[in-house]
Amino acid sequence: METYKQDFIEFMVESGVLTFGDFTTKSGRKTPYFINTGNYRTGEQIRRLGGYYAAAITATFGRDFDVLFGPAYKGIPLAVTASIALAAENDHEIAFCFNRKEVKDHGEGGALVGHKLQDGDRVLIIEDVTTAGTSIRETVPILRAAADIELAGLIISADRMERGTGSKGALVEVGEMFSMPTASIVDLAEIVEHLHNRPVNGCVVLDDELKTRIDAYRAEYGV
Repeated sequence: METYKQDFIEFMVESGVLTFGDFTTKSGRKTPYFINTGNYRTGEQIRRLGGYYAAAITATFGRDFDVLFGPAYKGIPLAVTASIALAAENDHEIAFCFNRKEVKDHGEGGALVGHKLQDGDRVLIIEDVTTAGTSIRETVPILRAAADIELAGLIISADRMERGTGSKGALVEVGEMFSMPTASIVDLAEIVEHLHNRPVNGCVVLDDELKTRIDAYRAEYGV
């Protein structure tokens, strides 16, 4: 596993974003782990998060895109910090834009802020851990209404590796729905591999008992 992936997994734990215990997901599933990206709350955390996104974007997509798009609201700081990291750490100057929840009817108007999309722009969508496709289904019509763009792909922070509406993974389904590649900084298998019985700041957060519960959860809902 690449070093940046290992570092990112521990970073999620240290930031209180990745936690283990007893939780209920939005879909009603009982899960032994939870990822809450709303717990990133400091300038240093968001700076580091942008660096991890930039590393994964470069490793997966290279430079085959023109614009980063962050769906409102959580995607907005992700697009901004990733574009900063790409410029500062990867010498890759890249445009970004994001949408308003409500179209502005005064001033410059419109639904998008930042880079003005042009025909032919290759847009890479950047999200947190959303894999159900809801926000993407809302996002794509906004992008296509602005210009004749090409979907370069979708990247999220962590892939839960859970089934979508069928037998395939939810993230795979989203990619197939819009004919675009998808990727994540890390996935659940990598999280378990790295954290199982490994201390983080002197504490083991994923012991044998928790791994057994995660394995059972994956057997029921995973791919």
